[in-house]
Amino acid sequence: MSTSASVPESENCPCGSGLAHAACCGPILAGASAPTAAALMRSRYTAYAKRDYRHLENSLSAEQRSDFSLKDARDWAESSKWLGLEVTATEAGGLDDQEGTVDFVARFSVNGEERKHVEKARFIREEGRWVYGGVVVPVAQPVRRETPKVGRNDPCPCGSGKKFKKCHGAG
Repeated sequence: MSTSASVPESENCPCGSGLAHAACCGPILAGASAPTAAALMRSRYTAYAKRDYRHLENSLSAEQRSDFSLKDARDWAESSKWLGLEVTATEAGGLDDQEGTVDFVARFSVNGEERKHVEKARFIREEGRWVYGGVVVPVAQPVRRETPKVGRNDPCPCGSGKKFKKCHGAG
């Protein structure tokens, strides 16, 4: 017999916090300001799971809202079964910050096929409220060679005594 005060699964917030929806994302979906970027991220996942399209639109930055499609959001939410959210990292996005990022993995299934949406999301404050500012696109880093380049006529680095072109450079 367990003595822990756990929340019945039917009342758990879809965001996976382990809290009751009414104590987690519920107030944010109802219009309360999210205290942190991560809390807003969780509420946006919950909005997809609960099909709260108003919250999805209202929690976008002005720039993102200009490109919002209610139909696309509805189509994705209603064609998917939402399986879980994992927040993997956060940077800034706290009570006193003006921006922050949240790395997350949203699991869902479409036509019985499980999928993942992996994203590093940018959040900013507009008029004092956290809003979704878009995807952070990683900057590609150049690849730097650690060892000198082996020429075709140089000895093969494997130690065979053959020229590179006749050994591992053949082909």
